[in-house]
Amino acid sequence: MSTVLAVVAHPDDEVIGPGGTLAKHAKAGDEVHVLILAEGKTSRADDPDPEASAALSAHETEASCAVLGSTGVHRLDLADNQLDTYPLLTLAQQVGAVVEQLAPHTVYTHHSGDLNIDHELTARACMIACRPHASPVRWLLGFSTLSATDAGYAGREPFVPAVYSDITDTLAYKLDAMRCYASELRDFPHPRSLKAIGLQAELFGAHANTAAAEAFSVLRGTWDTHIDQSKEV
Repeated sequence: MSTVLAVVAHPDDEVIGPGGTLAKHAKAGDEVHVLILAEGKTSRADDPDPEASAALSAHETEASCAVLGSTGVHRLDLADNQLDTYPLLTLAQQVGAVVEQLAPHTVYTHHSGDLNIDHELTARACMIACRPHASPVRWLLGFSTLSATDAGYAGREPFVPAVYSDITDTLAYKLDAMRCYASELRDFPHPRSLKAIGLQAELFGAHANTAAAEAFSVLRGTWDTHIDQSKEV
């Protein structure tokens, strides 16, 4: 059993990105935690009742993470789409405090080339917090996020997956967890729809020769396998 942590910008990113893989970890007996930096609502000018929206979002996160099998949810509730108003050091220190507390073996976070500024800064803060010699993290993996990674533009760093996680047996958990975020769901062909999420899983699955998958870039990795150097190569 090991501890894994998803560090994400907004509520529902933990589902849209690595949700099936987090459920897979939980089913395997791993301890799964989710850290959400921003609250995800206040940037929407048409919100008539921000306090009610915040309470709803907290409820949705709790229900969704329960479906995924997460044993711990940590929300900082920083200002939505305004992470660039905080010093990067402050963000890194807050992520680092959770990493130090949990000592995760594997951390999942955003692709730093996403259009959304909160995604970009979450990834940067996570890379600082999980740097070698300052954390116990052995694997730091980046994921794509529908409606953010695909909304990038020329000149942004492209998402290049190198590792695929077979979620054939946990895709249903991912979709059920996303259903808990009813206030975030949209109708197809919006990328933040159940159909689009399922189709992306199938496409990544086709890349990896499996029915459904999630894709990750390797931001940093360290093999744990012992190599006997006394043997001749």
